[in-house]
Amino acid sequence: MKVEASISGDNAVDASPGRSPSTLVSNGAVDYQGRIADKVTTGGWKAVPFIIVNEVAERIAFFAILINMMIYLTKEMHEALPDASTRITNWIGSAFMLALLGAFLADSYLGRFLIVAIFSPIYAAGTVLLTVAASVDSLRPPPCTLGSESCESATGLQNGFLLVAMALIALGTGGIKPCISSFGADQFDEADPIEARKKSSFFNWFFFALTLGICISITLIVYMEDRMGWAWGFGFSAVINVSSVLILVAGKRRYRYQKPRGSPFTRFLQVFVAATRNYAKGVQVKNEEELFEVKTKESAIFGARKLPHTREYSFLDKAAVGAANVNEGDQSRWRLCTVTQVEELKAFIRILPIWVTTIAFQLAFSQINFFIAQGLVMNRRLSGNFVVPPGSVLIFATASSLIFILMYERFIVPLFRRLTSRPRGLSSLQQVGIGLFMSILTFAVAAQVEHHRRSSAYIGSKLSFWWLFPQYLLLGISEVLTYVGQLEFFYKEATDGTRSLSSAVFLSGIGVGSWLSTLLVKVVERETGGVGRGWLRRDVNRSKLDYFYWIVCVINAVNFCIFYVVVTRFYKGNGAASTNNGDEAEPNGLIMEEKGVNC
Repeated sequence: MKVEASISGDNAVDASPGRSPSTLVSNGAVDYQGRIADKVTTGGWKAVPFIIVNEVAERIAFFAILINMMIYLTKEMHEALPDASTRITNWIGSAFMLALLGAFLADSYLGRFLIVAIFSPIYAAGTVLLTVAASVDSLRPPPCTLGSESCESATGLQNGFLLVAMALIALGTGGIKPCISSFGADQFDEADPIEARKKSSFFNWFFFALTLGICISITLIVYMEDRMGWAWGFGFSAVINVSSVLILVAGKRRYRYQKPRGSPFTRFLQVFVAATRNYAKGVQVKNEEELFEVKTKESAIFGARKLPHTREYSFLDKAAVGAANVNEGDQSRWRLCTVTQVEELKAFIRILPIWVTTIAFQLAFSQINFFIAQGLVMNRRLSGNFVVPPGSVLIFATASSLIFILMYERFIVPLFRRLTSRPRGLSSLQQVGIGLFMSILTFAVAAQVEHHRRSSAYIGSKLSFWWLFPQYLLLGISEVLTYVGQLEFFYKEATDGTRSLSSAVFLSGIGVGSWLSTLLVKVVERETGGVGRGWLRRDVNRSKLDYFYWIVCVINAVNFCIFYVVVTRFYKGNGAASTNNGDEAEPNGLIMEEKGVNC
């Protein structure tokens, strides 16, 4: 592929006559021929539609599998409710933790575009195997005998085949996810005020595309699986997955490509080693002039801009002590690092407290498996003979997300822009904070609804699935605010050499939250009576999901207080941290005094 050879070169050469220097990007991006990218012919909304359509197609494929996996495992593989839930959360956790691998390869060696192109066939192979598992009877246990309370469990071979399919899907999506959103954001030049504003809107429209893909998957494909069988639904997902790759490649001439800048993990380790070595020698940082930085316009990190020195985490500054009598090419980075290399690590460390305090939301969102299980035992008849498939009940959440994104861009952003005089009104962390608060309300409502549903089931009444609408509505709005806020925050606070890694850190939070959900389910199951006797059983009507939802609600309430009162109060963004007088430039976090929130 021509773009592979050109973007992997050492220098971008502007060889075309007639290209105006004023239209060339300033962020180091190149076009598919390896020349400095021109704003007129590349990037912006000329390139983004290919990326957004690719995301729609990829989400259709993934969520058509994810949403119905709970039903597939309980109905076809005869797994108990908590076992099916934990298998799914473990799978999701692995998929999003593998985002760190995709980010590492993208930032270090191959670039974001090529990583997506390489991992997509792996993803497609997993969907094909899943289609085979749903098509071949010998790869599933026999149907349950009518009137029998026990069903034959899946064999080791049947579980193993399904595990391989799910593992390939996890590896494929793990490689793609940290790169595609960052690749889209790369199409906008931050130094251009007009493009910078468009980039903020891109994150909302990217999430809109993601949600639209989910909406299609839980209506069209879920209906197809319900009426035509699992093989048709999973097979369609495989076809859509392959199509998403072709759509992305079709726009290669219009993209702006960021070159790989080497391994950020290696650079981080070099800073720790050099700082520790100098600390052991008793080296002190007396003034900023002692710190080493290369004298070239660009930093020593290939293709990355220089970063100003900050006073936070001063221990790491010891890695850059030794500016006097140093020839730039003579010193090993394991002994002497540049200021930019040290600041790159500081910027990464700053985002970690924000990452930690958003994991609880991901734990909460993982309980959507139980929302789907509730829909299985509720009255889903709309009219006549039409019964809504249980997986399609999720349309409440996706529809609310789609509508809220449109309202947010059309009404909320202009309103807060006038109130705050900021281009986007609310900061990314303010969006996250509001989303976290909405998650508390979501599970308070879900607990009340489940209590009412279970009470109705005791007297033989089947509650309508419309009762699930409030919790899905709140969950959808909460997801928009939290996800979009994090997406923008982690990209904005990343340095030039850690864009994919920062996005992967955000996604890994989803993975950790999913694993913690598995742990929570297992602990609750064990502490409330064990398998078949506790709050979480095979039979939803005999379970006590409302009690479980209250636990999730309390966890999110405590986390919200920590996030709002502790983490964001002391957080300083890259711009604020770089001011040597210690004052924040423009607070990126939540403004406590103005909001008056007290937990």
